[in-house]
Amino acid sequence: MEETSKVAKPWAGDIWGGLAAMLVALPSAIAFGVAIFSPLGAGYAAQGAIAGILGTAALGLIASSFGGTDRLITAPCAPAAAVLAAVAVGFVQSGASAEASILMLVLIALLAGAFQIGLGISGIGRLIKFIPYPVVSGYLSGVGLIIIGSQLPRVLGAPKAMGLWEALQNPDTWRLESILIGLAVVVSMVMVPRIIRAIPAAIIAMLVGVLVYFALGFVYPALWNSHDNPLIVGPLGSSDSNLLDAVIQHINSISAWDPVLLPQIFLPALTLAVLLSIDTLKTCVVLDALTSTHHNPNRELIGQGLGNIGSALLGGIPGAGQMGASMVNLSSGANTRRSGVIEGIFSLLAFLLLASLVAWVPIAALGGILLVVGYRMIDRHSLAFFRSEATRFDFFVILAVIITALTVSLIAASGIGILLAVVLYLREQARSSILRGKVEGSEMFSKVVRHELELSILIQNGGKTVIVELQGSLFFGTANQLLLALESEIGPRTYVILNMRRVQSIDLTATHVLEQIKDRLESVGAYLIFTEIPRGLPSGLKMKRYLRQVGLVRDTTKALAFRQLDEALEWVETQLLKEGRYVDEDNDPPLELAELEALLAWKPGTLTNLESILEQRHIRAGKKVFKIGTPGDELLFIRRGTVRVEFPITKKETWHIGTFGRGDFIGEMGFLDSTRRSAEAVAMTDTECFVLSRIRFNEIASQQTAAASHIFEGIANVLAMRLRFMNKELRALRT
Repeated sequence: MEETSKVAKPWAGDIWGGLAAMLVALPSAIAFGVAIFSPLGAGYAAQGAIAGILGTAALGLIASSFGGTDRLITAPCAPAAAVLAAVAVGFVQSGASAEASILMLVLIALLAGAFQIGLGISGIGRLIKFIPYPVVSGYLSGVGLIIIGSQLPRVLGAPKAMGLWEALQNPDTWRLESILIGLAVVVSMVMVPRIIRAIPAAIIAMLVGVLVYFALGFVYPALWNSHDNPLIVGPLGSSDSNLLDAVIQHINSISAWDPVLLPQIFLPALTLAVLLSIDTLKTCVVLDALTSTHHNPNRELIGQGLGNIGSALLGGIPGAGQMGASMVNLSSGANTRRSGVIEGIFSLLAFLLLASLVAWVPIAALGGILLVVGYRMIDRHSLAFFRSEATRFDFFVILAVIITALTVSLIAASGIGILLAVVLYLREQARSSILRGKVEGSEMFSKVVRHELELSILIQNGGKTVIVELQGSLFFGTANQLLLALESEIGPRTYVILNMRRVQSIDLTATHVLEQIKDRLESVGAYLIFTEIPRGLPSGLKMKRYLRQVGLVRDTTKALAFRQLDEALEWVETQLLKEGRYVDEDNDPPLELAELEALLAWKPGTLTNLESILEQRHIRAGKKVFKIGTPGDELLFIRRGTVRVEFPITKKETWHIGTFGRGDFIGEMGFLDSTRRSAEAVAMTDTECFVLSRIRFNEIASQQTAAASHIFEGIANVLAMRLRFMNKELRALRT
């Protein structure tokens, strides 16, 4: 019984959500359909209303079934109405017949759906949402203004052939009945949400429009006549047989299309596909945030494309995922994508059962609803962008898209929008700093553990080295910034290390700048060193190979490339120690105990007094000194050779802890706490060591108390010194 209620609850929520969403989506869909078909001539408003209802039903049934985003409601939308209405006006002005214009509109919707499927299959769906906000804002504001401009003459009651400016210049063509109905609907759309939240404002506003229309019929009896009445939608023809016949006739008319029409519909269809995709994905992102879910944008675009194709084949208008209807669906208890299918079913039932009521809906009422919809699409907050110098350019981008949409066409506005999107990207890239930070060589060292004498040489000569960390895109827009960042290092520095780890891309212009820097450094005997070069670019090129191909990193002694920053620092430190005449050669004689004490700056006798318990050990190159996880309590003093200590992460990947050489010691952690080894040590070269076992040390510690305390004091001093330098590096990285 309990499981049955759990199953019934999601179904109940989906049913109520689908019903509420239908009540929100259907009035707007009827209005959008009338807006698209009205320019074709008298008598086509009813066909537009049918197209709006069929579009709502088809999109709900198909897009929700294949899209997969829970709670998303797909229905005819304002961008589709604006684009197709503008295209319809253009066809009529060019002399095309109403039937030919309708065919073109259908073909545009079909091709737009195919484009959406292509976007989803190719994976571009994840990229559409990255179109800059100013471009989207300008486009939607332009669509809103176009909707207002196209519907204001309908609210004024001007003849359908009149445009906005002609209607405003001829007030004698206005109808008082239309104006009163339109005002009543606009007021209802604005005031109802403040009073009633349970019923969508568009439903109440449409009912108010119908009631005002019939009330005016007592003053103007001609309003009660539904035939050849330009003020209402008119009879729809709602019987099942008429609907089926209309769909079959519609499909037959599509099959007669001519491929010659393709160039005329390509750009409008592409524009429509991009707009509908953005509208849908924007709604999906909001739903994800509210429900803690994650939609699949590519799958959703495929579902939307199939829905728009199905809608066009059945005689409906295209649409997208609707924010308002989806929010109502969510708040009404919907849980799954079934709610979208149920919304489509309710839309079809409404068409079959309420067609006679829809026939009496005044055109001015639909125009009033669209006036409010268009006004709400205008991004009024973007006006504030003009006040700030930092966002003024964004304001002009919005303005340019709006002006293009109003003066040329929405298709041209889409082209301007894409162009400005590129400009915005280049602007942001040029404004962002490519310099993440600079660190002097005296503040950052390799993981080769140095004793005090070596460190003093490296610190004294640290000013000869600079580590420059770059970030972002190195291209023609940031080339001058790159030049200024590196030019100041020519002369004072002998080693300029470029950390490329956070570089995303590099073009030939930036490469040319780097080559100039390299040549100028080489002329003064300095080195340009590349490190952390990313494995690949977005274009698929290998950056290191790319740098070699353009001649920047080639066989030269002054331009080098290292895989890791630590390797570059180690090479530079070796050069500085050679310059300081401190050379550790592997063929030097092994250090004696007194020499180790001097290099470690330990008190005399610290090691020599323990000579009797120290073991001499030879380790061949490539052999492990100790393994991770094995017991170990030995402290190893390196007399000659190099040992690398690392922590295994995977079978093939390790973390480099440090490299220890002549005069250093390793194994202090095991010596201090006698636990299992926490890392592995490998002899990089043939290595000679003195080995101090903690067990042997404990045996004589009570007799050699001074030597014992000196050992712990010496270890503590070295560890403290290493910690200080680590803190210094962390501070340098922080800044």
